[in-house]
Amino acid sequence: MKNMLRIEELRVTVEGKEILKGVTLEVGAGEVHAVMGPNGSGKSTLAYVLAGREGYEVTGGRVLFLGQDLLAMEPEERAAAGLFLAMQYPVEIPGVSNMYFLRQAMNAVRKARGEPEIAAGAFMKMLREKARLVGIRDELLKRDVNTGFSGGEKKRNEILQLAMLEPKLAVLDETDSGLDIDALKAVAEAVNSLRGPDRAFLVITHYQRLLEHIEPDHVHVMVDGRIRRSGGKELALELERHGYEQFAAAAA
Repeated sequence: MKNMLRIEELRVTVEGKEILKGVTLEVGAGEVHAVMGPNGSGKSTLAYVLAGREGYEVTGGRVLFLGQDLLAMEPEERAAAGLFLAMQYPVEIPGVSNMYFLRQAMNAVRKARGEPEIAAGAFMKMLREKARLVGIRDELLKRDVNTGFSGGEKKRNEILQLAMLEPKLAVLDETDSGLDIDALKAVAEAVNSLRGPDRAFLVITHYQRLLEHIEPDHVHVMVDGRIRRSGGKELALELERHGYEQFAAAAA
């Protein structure tokens, strides 16, 4: 099995405070890994560092993505290489339609890979197919990106971006936050449809309920900036029953 992502002793500081304190994690192609932990444990920091967000200082360790030094790459280079981040709070982009944004994003990635731009007809056919998969109405495709969208619509829209861009590694940061059960199921079904031997997922979540619909191959518990325990899907069920207290006590 091909190694997709390798994180070795990653240490990260934000505004002078150490948040990640030596995170080590390996994600293989075709695998779904869930990172669970209480608020403030460093889960979202990990996602942002992988995506290349500013304001996060890496003070130790390294990250390899498909054998490349991820931390040496600009955010757009990471996207072109096949990394996608679905954020907990998707941003609004007034004045830019969903359709225009998606086509520009696809063509930017294709150009970086030395591929030709996607033709308008092929793009529209693909967009309609993926929108149906995610449960997005045609009317939302014509509106400005996430502007006036409900929380559930914003999350579905991000999964639409994921489906259109077809990345090699998708990082989902608290995608279940604020979703009702119907939106949660729609998002999970779309993610499951994208699972395959050449794509991996890193699902970051606080609760087990998302993992009832997206079954992980591996579950990791992050507390106080470190992964304290790893296991199979049964670990998520254990967390649902007993919480994070045992890990918090061990970290103290």
